[in-house]
Amino acid sequence: MKIRKATRKYEAWLTKHLTIVEADLARKHREMAAGAFPFFRATFYRWMQLWPERCPGLTKAPEVLAVGDLHVENFGTWRDAEGRLTWGVNDFDEAYPLPYTNDLVRLATSAHLAIWANHLVIGLKDACDAILDGYRSMLEEGGQPIVLGEHHHWLREIATSDLRDPVAYWKKLTSLPAWKDKVPKSARNTLESVFPDRRLKYQISHRIAGLGSLGRERYVAIADWHGGKIAREVKALAPSAVVWANSGKGSEKIRYEEILSTAVRCRDPYVHLRGRWILRRLAPDCSRVELIQLPKKRDEYRLLWEMGRETANVHLGSPRARKAILRDLRKRPSKWLHKAGATMLEATLADWKDWKDRSSSS
Repeated sequence: MKIRKATRKYEAWLTKHLTIVEADLARKHREMAAGAFPFFRATFYRWMQLWPERCPGLTKAPEVLAVGDLHVENFGTWRDAEGRLTWGVNDFDEAYPLPYTNDLVRLATSAHLAIWANHLVIGLKDACDAILDGYRSMLEEGGQPIVLGEHHHWLREIATSDLRDPVAYWKKLTSLPAWKDKVPKSARNTLESVFPDRRLKYQISHRIAGLGSLGRERYVAIADWHGGKIAREVKALAPSAVVWANSGKGSEKIRYEEILSTAVRCRDPYVHLRGRWILRRLAPDCSRVELIQLPKKRDEYRLLWEMGRETANVHLGSPRARKAILRDLRKRPSKWLHKAGATMLEATLADWKDWKDRSSSS
């Protein structure tokens, strides 16, 4: 099945589960043509078709409740219940039980793509070694939330760059046009449920963010409260694309709340699954960190190492898998992750070139 046919089939399946915002979906298609890295981020459904075919030796590995759509830009910061700045995986839209190798290979492939696109400056093998070393070390330690306080000074510095300045952040967010169409009652009620005062007057805007979820309903409520701006967002969720790739086999249960509750982390108290909506607080230090936001001077090996460690924190939410994963890792050859990442890089680039060429000719 070619990429365009796969996309049509997946999007037709998606319409059975949620309302599609057609203008945003068209934008997603354009972004997919613009670059290989955006294409990769936007096409987890395609990954779940290709990965079992291209890396069959990795599909029998021990299973965990996995992120699924893991990549180097699916990390961010938030404030925990104690107000501490915390760093980790930012999005669990596609969470599903999968071999632990899925998340590692997808993270490694995204690193390969980021290097290929000059977003990261590190050797391909070094990038995979960093991810794997970090992952293994955190598994052996039993997990530890990554709190950017008295520890992780260097990570705190790169995660709080000038591009996340509050003045610039709120200027951008408040410049979003007001949403003039009807807002589902369930979305409005969910937004209001976590305001500090339910009597607050607020504006609802439609925010365009992410790539994998572009095309889904996403509403932001912005209000003034005690001398400053506050914002809450809801986004519509659907079952993981893993179900679609498996021809509808498997549970359609949305696993977002489950993976948040089981992973080793100090979670954001404002992120919850409410019906079909994922609810979160938006703020300068409660958002995803894009590679372009990182300062030019950074230890990229160490950054990828921390990403590997955070991946282990998530997988440790499946505690019975820990020993089995460590045994499995000991059996694998030294370059297995690098080779799998290179294989999936090749497959992704072939799909992207096909998508781009057909987009330019249509």
